[in-house]
Amino acid sequence: MAVLAESGSNPDVDLLYDINGLAKDAPHWFDRVMEFVGEYGLLLAMVLLVLWCWWSVRRRADEDAASSVAALVWAPLAAGLAVLVNVPIRGFVARPRPFNAHQGLDVLVSGKTDFSFVSDHATITMALGVGLFVANRRFGIAGIGLALVEGFCRVYMGVHYPTDVVGGFALGTAVVLLLSPLATALLTPLMKAVERSPRAGWIVRRGPASAERPDAVVPGARKSLEAEERDLAA
Repeated sequence: MAVLAESGSNPDVDLLYDINGLAKDAPHWFDRVMEFVGEYGLLLAMVLLVLWCWWSVRRRADEDAASSVAALVWAPLAAGLAVLVNVPIRGFVARPRPFNAHQGLDVLVSGKTDFSFVSDHATITMALGVGLFVANRRFGIAGIGLALVEGFCRVYMGVHYPTDVVGGFALGTAVVLLLSPLATALLTPLMKAVERSPRAGWIVRRGPASAERPDAVVPGARKSLEAEERDLAA
């Protein structure tokens, strides 16, 4: 990886200059927008998308609501786990930020002193996007789209190489998919228990479980029905 950072004639560095060069030609206000979007905006958008997906699953309140919510809970957990996995990776690769190895970059965010590979932002957003896809394909496609935009922004801002972003995408995806079966096996029973709770059941279903099921029987109704049938028979 160090060779990539030092060489100015490889596709990784060439693409870095091509994408970051767009920032030099863009208006100042647009760079400020990209700075906010790439640093905070897309992360906030991903959180709102996860909440929207939860609200949609909760309102549907079908038989698979518990498993869908369990998959949704796994998305942010996987993102956090992926960031933890990235800590030793960053220390092992020890790749400097591109602006420390190359001249002429338009760096939109200052103060970055940690290593470059892999991108935390790319890792988090892709983990959330893939996690959303496991829970709900429609929301997942939107989440993955936002993650791709996040990756572009990190290179545009001059704080990451393209391969830093690709590495983050791969790490986030791997953590979500490889551990998804175990996470689902652990979280689904937990969500079903929450669903049955009279106080916390709203987390999984819009209303009480008995009210959502057309075949649910109100306590005492069966006994009253049987008594009425006996009276008619008499």
